[in-house]
Formats: sequence, structure tokens, C-alpha cells
Amino acid sequence: MKVRAHIGGNWGVELSGNAGRDTTAILQAAANGELAGLVVGGVDPNDLPDPVLARAALERAFVVSLEMRETAVHEYADVILPVAPQQEKAGTYADWEGRLQSFDKAIDSAALSDFAVLDRLSSAMGVALQATSVTSLRREMTGLGTFDGPVAGPEVAAPAPADLAAGQALLSTWHHLLDAGSMQDGEPFLAGTAPTAQARVSAETAASIGLADGQHIVVSKGAGSIELPVALTEMPDHVVWIPTNSADSRVRPTLGADSGSVVSIAAKQGGQA
Repeated sequence: MKVRAHIGGNWGVELSGNAGRDTTAILQAAANGELAGLVVGGVDPNDLPDPVLARAALERAFVVSLEMRETAVHEYADVILPVAPQQEKAGTYADWEGRLQSFDKAIDSAALSDFAVLDRLSSAMGVALQATSVTSLRREMTGLGTFDGPVAGPEVAAPAPADLAAGQALLSTWHHLLDAGSMQDGEPFLAGTAPTAQARVSAETAASIGLADGQHIVVSKGAGSIELPVALTEMPDHVVWIPTNSADSRVRPTLGADSGSVVSIAAKQGGQA
């Protein structure tokens, strides 16, 4: 199916009605050579579901990196194009409810905004996005209308409960607001205010592996393991929570796992580190 779209002030651009690739599918296509190039902006491979796949894709593809500072992507980049940080540009973002929130430039700068860099890249490839100004882009975003949900979600069968053996648990994880993210690198005083990384389990889960409050737990999957002090917490049994990307707890690159994965848990031999 084809649909007609209004892009950059031009009517008549044809878009496919087929579903596009998600991030993992894009990386898989780049890793196997189906996609020859990647434009990457503001992405840390360790924040992606499969950091190993992400690095394989970056290694094989021609990589154009849009960034404000040196990142892990740059060792793979063939071209690095600097873009203005938020303080040096105006823009708009949509919150989780679809409401548009705008911000204005606070510091005058000659640095280009992301949209201007993408506009020039697309023009060089023969595609006229005509993303010429923040005003015109805001007009287009507003013209899309507002969210009038709720939207019925897809009907997906619930997965069967995990079959956990002794010494296993379901992993739960999310980011602390202050953690080891790229944008906080080089800010030791800010990092010093971040919460200490610790694991959380229920009292019953702790008792099942002979673990006491304040002792260290070892969470492992495959060849990777993370060791953290534990805090007993009122939460579901047979679940272990650890921060996604804090000091001493980098879940995706270390364990190759994410929320819902089955991991092994054990009390650290000798108690506390």
C-alpha cells in the first residue's frame, strides 16, 4: 500500500504503507550487509537491547555520527558531524502523552541544529526534506494534530510464566536518573550525587539462596556477572532488580540481558566485599 504524505512543504511524496524496521531489525540488516550505511545520533551502544549486535552493525556499515561530544560510536564513525547542544538551539519534543513542548535557544552559537545537518545530508542524497527552520518544522508538527486516544493496543498472547530452577530469578531493571550515561561522563561531582548501585530482592528470594540484608548478591547470565550489595524489599518473589547502567551495574553489555530475562543469582561467598 502507498500513501501520500506532506513532507517539508511538498505534497506528493509517496510513503510505503508497510511497517518499517525497529532498532534491532535495522542493526541486524546493517550487520549482515543489507543496509550499507547508518546515521547515528545520540546513541550509546550499551543502551541498546543487544550491544554486541550494535557494535557488529557499526563495524560493518558506513557510519555518519551526529554528536555533541566524543562517544563510543566515534571509534566506528567514518564521518563525524557536530551538532548544537540543547542550550544552543531551539526545538520541540513530544512528551509521553503526545503533547508538544518547545524550548528556545539560550546561547547564541554558529553550531547547526540536528534538523539542519539532516537536511543537508538528505539534499546531498537527492531528497529535499526542506527542513529549513524551526518555525516551519513546528508548523508541520502542529499540523499533524493532537493525540485523541486511547488507542487500542494489539492483541498479543501473554507469554507463559518462566520456568525457574533453583538459584534463578527474573531480571527487572531500569535506569537511575543519574547513572553512567554518556552525557554525565566527565562530571564527577554530579556523579557523586547518584544513588549507590544495589540489588533488590524479596526476603523469600534472599532466603532461598542464603542471603542476608546488606550482603552481596551475584547476578549472572552466560559468562557475565554483576556483584552488588542487596537490599531486602517488599516485591514479588523470584525477581531481582538491579540498575541498568550505573557504576558496577552495566546490565546490557555485561549480562546481555534485559527486563524479563532469566538470570542466575547467588550469595557472594564470604558475605560482603
